[in-house]
Amino acid sequence: MSDTAVLKLANVESAYGPIKAIRGVSLQVRQGQIATVLGSNGAGKSTILKTISGIIDPRKGTIEFKGRDITARDPAFIVHQGLSHVPEGREVFPLLSVHDNLLMGAYTRHDRDGVARDMEQVFSYFPILKERESQSAGLLSGGQQQMLAISRALMAHPELILLDEPSLGLSPKLTKEIFEIVVRINRERGTTILLVEQNANMALNAADHGYVLENGRIVMEDTCARLREKDDIKEFYLGMKDDGVRGERRWKKKKTWR
Repeated sequence: MSDTAVLKLANVESAYGPIKAIRGVSLQVRQGQIATVLGSNGAGKSTILKTISGIIDPRKGTIEFKGRDITARDPAFIVHQGLSHVPEGREVFPLLSVHDNLLMGAYTRHDRDGVARDMEQVFSYFPILKERESQSAGLLSGGQQQMLAISRALMAHPELILLDEPSLGLSPKLTKEIFEIVVRINRERGTTILLVEQNANMALNAADHGYVLENGRIVMEDTCARLREKDDIKEFYLGMKDDGVRGERRWKKKKTWR
């Protein structure tokens, strides 16, 4: 992992009409790192990713990718720079085959041999997609569509992937499998990842550095190892609480989000 910040946000604000969704957000993601943004539903996590990838124009602040200002640039331009976005809800092309969805991810590329190699690599990560290669994406299960959405992003051969709620609607078993592949992609390809996720336990285990977002503001940041030890994170994001019985610290599981 490099000390060079591949992505920098400085005092970024975005809004939906009169409602501010993120307020003065500043963060950095180092090259080769997995960074995560934690927060409850509606905290503004997805808005951060949409603002980075150009889907939403910020009201204030600047965004730099690889030292270049990409603030409010067209999403196609941002993809050409080496940044891919896996949106919440997958948003695959349901009427296209798995194969054609993957080709759509590579639309900025002209190296046919490289595209073919990357397609074989994503099939090695997600063998079920190879089996379903000619099937319409709309007929895939939710988990398979998530695999396809991640694979489609990889087909652009990005340096940075924005990954929005990969566990949404998935079983614990499938969530674990998806996160294992995400870590493998980071380690094997050196792909930098900015991960937005409500499953704080999985995110903190996978990521190197974390930011906590509340009401559109970053209220805490640290290494994930240190975040896991903070009492507020344990109670509000990991579902554990000190019950104080007989002076012992006995962390009890609370009801999780899903």
